[in-house]
Amino acid sequence: MPIPAATPEDSQTPEGWQRRHVLKAAALAAGAGLLGRYASAAGSSAVSPSEYLALDATDMARAVQKGELTPEHLLAAAMARCDAVNPKVNAVNMRHDEYAQALLKTRRAAGASTTGALAGVPILLKDLNTYLEGTRTTNGCRLFKDAPPAPQTSTLIARYQAAGAVPFGKTACPEFGLTTTTESLLWGQTRNPWNLARSAGGSSGGAASAVAAGIVPVAHATDGGGSIRIPASYCGVVGLKPTRYRTPSGPGKYEGWFGASVGNVVSRNIRDMALFLDVGQGHEQGSPYWAKPLVRPYIEELGTAAGRLRIGLVRDSLTGSPLDPAVAKVLDDTARRLSAMGHNVEELRLNIDPRQLFGAHGSVIGDALLTLVHDREQALGRPATADDFERITQVVLDNGKKVTGEGLYRARQSFESIGGYMEQQFDTFDVILSPVTANVTPELGLLSLNQPWDSYAHNAMGSAAFTVLANVSGQPAISLPVGMSENGLPIGMMFTGPLGGEDVLLRLSAQIEQDRPWAKLPTV
Repeated sequence: MPIPAATPEDSQTPEGWQRRHVLKAAALAAGAGLLGRYASAAGSSAVSPSEYLALDATDMARAVQKGELTPEHLLAAAMARCDAVNPKVNAVNMRHDEYAQALLKTRRAAGASTTGALAGVPILLKDLNTYLEGTRTTNGCRLFKDAPPAPQTSTLIARYQAAGAVPFGKTACPEFGLTTTTESLLWGQTRNPWNLARSAGGSSGGAASAVAAGIVPVAHATDGGGSIRIPASYCGVVGLKPTRYRTPSGPGKYEGWFGASVGNVVSRNIRDMALFLDVGQGHEQGSPYWAKPLVRPYIEELGTAAGRLRIGLVRDSLTGSPLDPAVAKVLDDTARRLSAMGHNVEELRLNIDPRQLFGAHGSVIGDALLTLVHDREQALGRPATADDFERITQVVLDNGKKVTGEGLYRARQSFESIGGYMEQQFDTFDVILSPVTANVTPELGLLSLNQPWDSYAHNAMGSAAFTVLANVSGQPAISLPVGMSENGLPIGMMFTGPLGGEDVLLRLSAQIEQDRPWAKLPTV
């Protein structure tokens, strides 16, 4: 579903970062005021566009629980916002309006419209290895464009639904999630709401763009090499990759890329992130490992003092890519802010062999992709051809064919040894701070999969230079929108915690958000 190039009217320059600061208390007060108006208008026709944009997921759920809003009001507002802005950003590639309306009808009949921690909250699902019963998942690939409707809903999405969330569509991703932009021959280019000529990141770029554009306050996303954190950084939203197996990947398969790929959400703020993680987390029968049990709900961690943390500062990328001056500036500013908050920040150099890290990660991805394609070939009754894939995808598949059983076993051993080394770092540090990416938000086309390998490899060096490590080691890592370039593009910083350490990350994130709240949503 390609969209035309941005016109001058579409390419709106965002306001300066400082002008877009909003005090958290003021935002919450505004939300409370809106809820009061809803209370007298619960039976009226609609939620206005400005009222919808003022509410985060937490406010929405509370309003529905109290009878101040109906799920139907919120769904209509979300659909209207999507209709208004998606032609510009191309974040949502499929709508499932009938599914959402049928879901609400069923809940009304059961008297369950106002129940659940996510009561009435409209959400979108990433169109990659995630399923909604009766709807299609394309994986951003022409080979799957006519895939049959899913026979069941993915466990993580089922948990969101059980808590009251309302899925009404899917967000775009690149082919098989293989790059750090969201562009595909099947669905076209997804644009960054801050600057429509720039990438939204990937592979959860559709999710991050949808949240930044105000279509939904929270969107489902997945991360196998930075695919939550990179688009969160580029689009100025919050993105958390959970601990390996913190959230379920089944049913059907319980281990994405040897645990490197996990699901969660991107959100506007920390409290919504905690809310969804509380709902989605927990062991799934069939998962090969257990994550560390919670001490208390994540939402309660936000009111708990972070304490004086030992923070390791990592400046060097594992690809050798130098930091863009704007990224380096935000990193230094973040370190100074943390020190001013009372945390102990020390330089840290990681002794990781990049050939081992990226070699193991690439072997696992190639072999997993080859298996997925073989399953699709069997279903279609024909072999896939080069016309079914973009150019870089074909390279990944060809490399996957070269992975031997021994090679795959050694890749798994590398996952374990790198994970062990990273766990040792948390004997000294509570949290590790680094950039999310070495570069600022790239222009569209630069990281597309439909280009020669040499140019792609060169262009991609800086985008996943910091993120892949946490996928291989299994540790949780969060991207926070703490900075902005001089030309108005968001810059995120990444905080990595020990296995099972989402609580530490959320406490620190809440402290940072309180100290200097994020910017408002961009104007689209």
